[in-house]
Amino acid sequence: MDDYQQAAAGLRCWQGLPEHTEVTFFHDHLTDASTLVERLRPFDAVVAMRERTPFPAAVLERLPALRLLITTGMSNAAIDLDAARLLGITVCGTRLRPHPAAELTWALILELAKRTGRQDTGLRAGAWQSGVGLDLDGATLGVVGLGKLGRKVAAIGAAFGMDVVAWSQNLTAEHGASAGVEVVSKEELFRRSDYVTIHLRYSERTRSVVGEAELGLMKPTAFLVNTSRAPIVDQAALLAALHGGRIGGAGLDVHPVEPVPASDPVLRAPHTVLTPHIGYVTRGNFELSYSDAAECVSAFLSDRPVRVL
Repeated sequence: MDDYQQAAAGLRCWQGLPEHTEVTFFHDHLTDASTLVERLRPFDAVVAMRERTPFPAAVLERLPALRLLITTGMSNAAIDLDAARLLGITVCGTRLRPHPAAELTWALILELAKRTGRQDTGLRAGAWQSGVGLDLDGATLGVVGLGKLGRKVAAIGAAFGMDVVAWSQNLTAEHGASAGVEVVSKEELFRRSDYVTIHLRYSERTRSVVGEAELGLMKPTAFLVNTSRAPIVDQAALLAALHGGRIGGAGLDVHPVEPVPASDPVLRAPHTVLTPHIGYVTRGNFELSYSDAAECVSAFLSDRPVRVL
């Protein structure tokens, strides 16, 4: 499903599937549930790329042939696991590399600070230097969520000479110290940071954890970066802060509706760097996750399913 770049179709891993297994690749994205059901009705197994296509109970119930649903990654909030179990559908996951999202976080931070993309565009248009870049050394990096990704981002910030602070609901001073990071309150993080980057797992507890109050604490020169999940940030509050000049800008890889429709107001928001949810979209990740997906199919056909969620 959702093989936008036709990257999955070119991998050799599918050649190792059992004889007579037929594989079909879909390069477009369907938003209408009835159209999606009609497309998937003949298939015994479906491989979903992350959360690009939701599989709620209302969809799963209309797919009587479906026996195996595979998601890249070991969690997928867009799949109703309880409904799948009740319907006898086995749901399996795959591995994903831990570093690509951290790398993209820094691509966004560096673009916000150094404006390399804008400088390239300006140079090609005949301008010689447009605007002034910002220093990272000595600036404060606020990391919201200090899990595997947050720790990687924090380590790179420290390597740039930044002061790194962190917060999450259950973060302890001891855990922060083990990463060389100062643990502060949520309010202090937003007040002190020149760059705030989000690395929380999305759940009802983290929905809109960054809202009007938090954005209101930020410096007017500070930047917000989100490579996690869009609903963690109150989108209306973020747009208001950007248009009001109350923060310096934002780097966003995740969006409320994906693919982003032309009508999405974020496309017209000032001082933004936008990417189309590519934090996990790397060659290495695709090779690993789709190879695991092929393994899941073979294991299921041998009555020995692996990485069951």
